Amino acid sequence: MIFAEAVGRALAACGAEMTFGVVGSGNFHVTNALLAGGSHFVAARHEGGAATMADAYARMTDGVAVVSVHQGPGLTNAMTGVTEAAKSRTPLVVLAGEATEATSNFHIDQAALATAVGAVPMRLTAADNPVERAAEAYWVAVEERRTVLLNLPLDVQSMPYDGPLDLPALAASAPAPTWDDGTVAELARALAAARRPVFIAGRGARRARRELEELGERAGALLATSAVAKGLFRGSPWDLDVSGGFATPLTAELIRGADLIVAWGCALNMWTTRHGTLVSPGTKVVKVDLDPAAFKTHVPADLGVTGDVAGVARAVAGRLTEGPGYRTPQIARRIEAEGRWRVVPYEDESGGGRIDPRTLTIALDDLLPPERIVSVDSGNFMGYPSMFLDVPDEGGFCFTQAFQSVGLGLATAIGAALARPDRVPVAALGDGGAFMGLAELETVVRLRLPMVIVVYDDEAYGAEVHHFGPHDQPLDTVRFPPADLAAMARGHGIPAVTVTRPEDLSEVGEWARGPLDGPLLVHAKVTRERGSWWLEEAFKGH
Repeated sequence: MIFAEAVGRALAACGAEMTFGVVGSGNFHVTNALLAGGSHFVAARHEGGAATMADAYARMTDGVAVVSVHQGPGLTNAMTGVTEAAKSRTPLVVLAGEATEATSNFHIDQAALATAVGAVPMRLTAADNPVERAAEAYWVAVEERRTVLLNLPLDVQSMPYDGPLDLPALAASAPAPTWDDGTVAELARALAAARRPVFIAGRGARRARRELEELGERAGALLATSAVAKGLFRGSPWDLDVSGGFATPLTAELIRGADLIVAWGCALNMWTTRHGTLVSPGTKVVKVDLDPAAFKTHVPADLGVTGDVAGVARAVAGRLTEGPGYRTPQIARRIEAEGRWRVVPYEDESGGGRIDPRTLTIALDDLLPPERIVSVDSGNFMGYPSMFLDVPDEGGFCFTQAFQSVGLGLATAIGAALARPDRVPVAALGDGGAFMGLAELETVVRLRLPMVIVVYDDEAYGAEVHHFGPHDQPLDTVRFPPADLAAMARGHGIPAVTVTRPEDLSEVGEWARGPLDGPLLVHAKVTRERGSWWLEEAFKGH
């Protein structure tokens, strides 16, 4: 056995059930060893797709995924996906061959590359025990929720290893931060005094629904989420859905009316607060987070409570007596009547060979099976699926937007689909992102995923058109001629339908009725006269 094989076997033994990658000479042996150890391998058509698939898979399973790439260009190809994962604190182990000779055409400073994007660089050396080094990389990914790059120098990979494959006894898991009784008591007092409390749950609260609902019942709090936790409170009569740019008019009104906002595992960034405008003057802000640094970022907290969301919520509930808070019969009636985007009146602008994206998405919401997992790319279109496609719970929405890169949507949907094979995967893409991720259409077909790929096609980078167009700037660089994306899909063996009016969606209904044994692409030519106001909000941060 060689060092590379020992690394692969050790990672599989650690629990790396799924590996994504593109195999070259520099990662051939370690990848085959992972497979031999029991890890399932998914071959992507581009390393960027592999990294994004792994990111989505890890998010939706709460596990660790492995990415395996070639040295040099294999790693640089993967870096946008790696950056998204690192910014999102997704636990990944990225394995990359490494050319250490400065004269090699593959040589770059791979450790510096990882550091630059917020990943943790590690390296296998000749002095290491390869099993111990692999286990350490896996442990850092799990315990610190970090994306780790384990560089595998080519000469070290080929060294013989005849040692044991037993995993080392690593240091015990670091205990979750113990909250201070004083800050817990202060939060309980704040909730008791509040008349209009609102909870906003983020990624750190995705597994704490029961605890937050029980505390919300005692405090009389309304329940909202950041975009990445969409669906967490689905079914609750007090669910406001998403706070921020995708918030309904009612949600924005009620959050602005809060006298206390408690952010649970949520940073309250510019997206979640509309650049702070949803936090009214005089509103007290509390943040509960494992990382105390979060208390000072974006909207600073008046009170910070360090600890895991579920534990802190239970501790506070034990100190709190029930009160009405924000929960009145009138508010309940308004949430029921106005709490979803699809009930907000709008003027349908379909016509002239194009369909209003709101009309399109509402129709898809009705046609597609409710047990779904929705993955959304970035771009001018992104609010329509995020606002109008319902999901059954927080496990039904995968939102890779920490780096705000266009082109990750299709690969995200593939990773999410593999994480939740019990649900129908929906990939929502703009035409720009669809073309960037086109290579992975073959992966969808090869894996026989029952995926609906919806392309919102305005024949442009719509965000730039609507941001710069009002200033009479030339737009030739961000507009494109019509392209037949349906024909491209059929060329990959994917049935496709072009949609310019609601009647064209009948084929989607037929597909949804079964047998769901392969993908469908919906090429929607959407209206493009107006921009999305939520992205205009985002441009304020540029």
